[in-house]
Amino acid sequence: MVTFFEASLDIISVHHVGNPAQNELYALSEHPLELTDEVIPGLLMQYFLKPFEKTNEVYHLAHSSNDLNLNEIHHFVTQVFDDKERFHEASEQVAKYLHKVSNHPKIKSGELYMAYFNKVQIEGNLLDAIGIFKSENKETYLKVNPAKGGFSVEYEENAININKLDKGCLIFNIEKENGYKVVVIDNTNRGQEAAVYWKDEFLHLKIRNDSFNQTNNTLGIYKTFVTQKLDDEFEMSKADKIDLLNRSMKYFNEKETFDMDEFTGEVIGNPKAIESFKSFKSQFETEYESPIGDNFEISGNAVKKQQRTYKSVLKLDKNFHIYIHGDKELIEKGFDDDKRMNYYKVYFKEEN
Repeated sequence: MVTFFEASLDIISVHHVGNPAQNELYALSEHPLELTDEVIPGLLMQYFLKPFEKTNEVYHLAHSSNDLNLNEIHHFVTQVFDDKERFHEASEQVAKYLHKVSNHPKIKSGELYMAYFNKVQIEGNLLDAIGIFKSENKETYLKVNPAKGGFSVEYEENAININKLDKGCLIFNIEKENGYKVVVIDNTNRGQEAAVYWKDEFLHLKIRNDSFNQTNNTLGIYKTFVTQKLDDEFEMSKADKIDLLNRSMKYFNEKETFDMDEFTGEVIGNPKAIESFKSFKSQFETEYESPIGDNFEISGNAVKKQQRTYKSVLKLDKNFHIYIHGDKELIEKGFDDDKRMNYYKVYFKEEN
C-alpha cells in the first residue's frame, strides 16, 4: 500500500525524549540534521520507510471530543504542510508533546526523528509526507576489518539496527479536514498497557472505515462470534465451528461485494443464529464506535490477512490433527463404548 521508490528525504530533525515518570527530561537539537554523507539518506529511507510497505490499515488523526483542532499532532503537521520553514520549530513541539504523554513507567526513552519526505506513494497517490519515528532499543555490533596477516575486530555499543523500526507513523498531505491519511508502526510494548500511548495518547488515531477495515472487522467479528459466542446458545462441535469458518472464508474469497442478508443466509443459515450474529455485530459497532455497513466492497488484502488467523485444524489429544477444508458431512463424530473414547470417522474416495 505504501511504496517509496520515487521518494526523497527533504529534511530531518532529531531530538531525545525521556520518560517524565522516571524523572527523565527531553533534549532538543538547535537545527535540522546536516546530511553531508551521501550514503546516510539512503540508509535513513530504508530505516524509516521500508517497514510501511507491509502495512494495510489506514488511519486518520482524531480527538475524543470529535474536535480535530484539539489534536496536537494535526496542528503541528498542518503548520509544516502550510509552511515548510516551520519544520524544525514544529519538530521541537512534537518532541515536547511526546515527552508529556510518555508517562507510563515502562515507556523507554529514545531518539525522536521527524522527517519530511517527497513523493511517497499511498493508494496510488504520490504525496508529501511527514514521518515521526522513535528509536528505543539499541544493539551492539561487531565490525571485522582486514589486518596484517589476518583480521581485527571492533565493536560499537548502543547502535541502531536499521532493519528494526521501533515506532513510527507517516502522515500524508491529503484529506486534511478528515485528519489526513496516516499509517503507523509500533513494534515495542505490544500487548502491554504501555503500548497504547503511541497510537492513542500521542497520535490519537482512529481507523479509517474503508473497504479494508470493513472487511477485516466483519471477518474478525464473525470469527469471535463462532468461536466464543455460539456456545452460549447452541451445542456445536469443533468440526461444525470449523465448517462455519470455512464457509465464511469461501464467501469472502468468491464474492466481490459483501451483502449481510446474503452472507448470513448462505453461511449461517439458522434464523436464530443469524439474529444473534447481527446483534453481536451491533454491539461491536457501538462499543468501538466503528459502524460497518451491511453492503461494502470486499478487500482482498483484508481477506488474506484474516485467512492466516482462521484455523481449520481439529486437534485430537496429542495424537492427531485433522485439517478440515471441505464438506463437513464427510466427517462423523461418535463415541466407542468399549474403549470409552470419542472418535471421528472420515470418508474419502482417494488417498493422495
